[in-house]
Amino acid sequence: MVSAVQVLFIAGITNLIFLVLVAITCRCIAGFQFGTKWLQKSRFKKIYDWHCYYWIGFFISVIIHTILAFYLFGWPF
Repeated sequence: MVSAVQVLFIAGITNLIFLVLVAITCRCIAGFQFGTKWLQKSRFKKIYDWHCYYWIGFFISVIIHTILAFYLFGWPF
């Protein structure tokens, strides 16, 4: 059986993964030198199609992580 601490840890790792995916697929990277070449690749365009879903996954992961942190460790103030 999976404990709440394990789910909290997995949610934290998931937060980081979704944060990287959101940052990588952001259109603002076009302003950087490497971004202009990257935006033209077909692989990036396939990843970019899922950009909105990365945000949804990120928000769900943050909510789960926050609820479990308050449940396990309580309100810090």
